[in-house]
Amino acid sequence: MAKELFEIGEIPPVGEVPERMHAQLVRPDRYGEPEKSIQDEVIDVPAIGPGEALVMVMAAGVNFNNVWAARGVPIDVTKTQARWGEPTDFHIVGSDASGLVYAVGDGVSNVSVGDRVVVHAGQWDPDDPWVLAGKDPGLAASFRVWGYDTCWGSFAQFTKVQAHQCLPKAGRLTWEEAAAPTLTGSTAYRMLHGWPPHTVEEGDVVLVWGGSGGLGSLAIQLVTLAGGKAVAVVSSEEKGEYCKRLGAVGYVDRRDFSHWGVPPRWDSPEWKDWFEGAKAFGKAVWDVLGERRSPRIVFEHPAQDTIPTSIFVCDRGGMVVICAGTSGYDTMVDVRYLWYLQKRYQGSHLFNDEQAAAFNDLVRDGQIQTTLGHTYPYEDTGHIHQLMADGKLPEGNVAVLVNAPSIGLTDLP
Repeated sequence: MAKELFEIGEIPPVGEVPERMHAQLVRPDRYGEPEKSIQDEVIDVPAIGPGEALVMVMAAGVNFNNVWAARGVPIDVTKTQARWGEPTDFHIVGSDASGLVYAVGDGVSNVSVGDRVVVHAGQWDPDDPWVLAGKDPGLAASFRVWGYDTCWGSFAQFTKVQAHQCLPKAGRLTWEEAAAPTLTGSTAYRMLHGWPPHTVEEGDVVLVWGGSGGLGSLAIQLVTLAGGKAVAVVSSEEKGEYCKRLGAVGYVDRRDFSHWGVPPRWDSPEWKDWFEGAKAFGKAVWDVLGERRSPRIVFEHPAQDTIPTSIFVCDRGGMVVICAGTSGYDTMVDVRYLWYLQKRYQGSHLFNDEQAAAFNDLVRDGQIQTTLGHTYPYEDTGHIHQLMADGKLPEGNVAVLVNAPSIGLTDLP
């Protein structure tokens, strides 16, 4: 008789799926800060349908969308799940995973039971007319983020995914190294390569906000691989030197400036102070480069604190591309710089299969260095996300071991 529940780290025989599992859940009645909102519970293992796969999770990557899910802000994720016929009383966080395929549904041909995979976070309705027409699924009305817009995230012993999300794991990587970079790296790939004609090219200057973080550390490498010149924005010399080791030509320390946030009205006396700060920041970029060249691409994700400066320093005819709003959502765009200098302000959200596979191939080929900063145990999931919410995580990506052996764990900061 099959065992009903395995403990964390206790691995069932490949293909043997228990009835119950441990998972890190948030529930609407406890939305709030991640340390209290995200809690381990035992629930039923989800059943899979046609085109789906069940993956036993070895390690999961930590992303800011888990913080948003825990807080129930900017959206209640359980209400989003209702659109897809999923549970509305709980949500499992996590949009990055490495693991083993334990079951596949009808019609699945790209993976088999026992395959070692990483999981990308893009899901969509395969019958969506936009998708059936061969258009970019990332722009489909049915597009959603697995583990954020959907219920069955990666911080669980088993996760249910669409089979196309499964990509081959790089054999040279540990489970935790493989778990961390897929969402951030593939997102960065789309931002830098997905919006022609503003794709990173030889010699392009690219300003990368948060250069030492999980997203920025991979963006720097992608820029460098394309022959571009990445200038990192960081909050310490140590983080700046880390970015240089990844390939950045240099860095700007944002602590040297104080003009952040939504600036005063353009016709107010206070606006001049903001303007002088933005000009000084732009000059700091020139100083790093050793020439008067402004960024052709600005790689954005802080948003509220930084967008006015990003729009200002972006080169004539260049692009500010943004994928998040970690400092807030109320951004200010001075349209004088946008229209007069014909700049582009482009939103970018996740990726499609081709972009995720392209990034994963770079990892498998060893052209991208995974930037795993720290690894933590499953029971610290809520605390780790609280550190992320508070801006206290170390450089690089962060992973949590789920069923993988507890090797190489880092002490909590």
